[in-house]
Amino acid sequence: MSDTIAAIATGAISGPVGIIRLSGPQSLAVAGAIFTPAGRVKVAEFEPYRMYPGHIECGQLRDFGLCVCFKAPRSFTGEDVVELHCHGGAEVPAAVLSAALSHGARMAGAGEFTRRAFLNGKLSLASAEGMAAMISASSSAEARAGASLYAEKLTSRIRGLQARLKEVLAGIAADIDYPEEDIAATDLADVGARLGAVRDEVSALAAGYGRGAKIKSGVRVALCGAPNVGKSSLLNALLGYDRAIVSPRAGTTRDIVEGSLEIDGVNYLLTDTAGLRESDDEIESIGISMARRAVASADLVLYVCEGDYTPLEGVADDDPRLIKIYNKCDISPARPQKFDIYVSAETGENLPALRALMSERAMGGSVGGGLITERRHYEALVRAQSSLAAAIDGIGVYPLDLISIDITSAWSALGEITGETASEEIIEEVFSKFCVGK
Repeated sequence: MSDTIAAIATGAISGPVGIIRLSGPQSLAVAGAIFTPAGRVKVAEFEPYRMYPGHIECGQLRDFGLCVCFKAPRSFTGEDVVELHCHGGAEVPAAVLSAALSHGARMAGAGEFTRRAFLNGKLSLASAEGMAAMISASSSAEARAGASLYAEKLTSRIRGLQARLKEVLAGIAADIDYPEEDIAATDLADVGARLGAVRDEVSALAAGYGRGAKIKSGVRVALCGAPNVGKSSLLNALLGYDRAIVSPRAGTTRDIVEGSLEIDGVNYLLTDTAGLRESDDEIESIGISMARRAVASADLVLYVCEGDYTPLEGVADDDPRLIKIYNKCDISPARPQKFDIYVSAETGENLPALRALMSERAMGGSVGGGLITERRHYEALVRAQSSLAAAIDGIGVYPLDLISIDITSAWSALGEITGETASEEIIEEVFSKFCVGK
């Protein structure tokens, strides 16, 4: 990392201000070649973290903007960093970047600024992934989860678990180095208890991935039921606008109709399906087949009924995905048994309670921090869990040096999350998801 990189940090979207970022040993020199301060202080002598006004020379174009420096190691990348703030649009930032490149900087690759921050120990690999998640977030819950990762909350927890494993390994190493001091049975029990406690925490983290993945990908919801029970009306009522055609004629919905809403910051991807019934109509039959596939792949199934409850074909009554909804309670005071909730798509009665029930079934209620959202992290946790289980099973059966191999494997698997033991392939994959300039 002896070269100096440059890129437009404000991205391709045109805005009122453009920011060109430089990082590397020649950042101040490159900036000094194209930025003329309005005052007497030279760029090389700029006070860090302070904005200085001046002119930016870009060949035939001259812009008036600002310059700010961040000196190593107290910068985002850990290197000397300079930002040039110019007028926005497409042409001016491009001209400033071109001027920087012509004076010795090279074009940064995708995610190269953040990669340098990781390699220089300014953030963990998980933190870098959190930053990427915040940038690409499509819901407030996903942005919050990314912010939690970026703030090193998961990294701190993982490193704490690794430290506890290192303590166990240190004790085993001492026993191996000094065989004349045989380990007592109580010591073996203590080792098993300590490993068991770490395993339980790892297992708890891994168990949260199912909900965490929904924060990232959204909760798939299928609305199903017989024709004319109000599925389309309920879809429109939940969304707050007319997305599906509503008609008293049976079989109106033949294709998949989709819409999305947020509940507690999580995206719920609603799919209105064709009414489930036997039909001789070829097109309607295709829609019914699509409806059955949507139900099979959904995270939540909103089974809409009117009148007495009839079991949904292909879905068990105790399926945790299934929410049994009695619709049109505004025109029928009856409360038949076996339903989870009674609503009116027409008047909105109990719709807030339905949203709360959907959140409870899909996410366990309110969405808090600490959930695993990245599959890479989940897979590393599963490997650590497996290695710890093998170590615990081997206590009192195999020699301590063999048990330490499994403990070391667990420690290494956890290190993949923080980046401490991540392979170059993993690192490349993580930073390939970033845009240029970040």
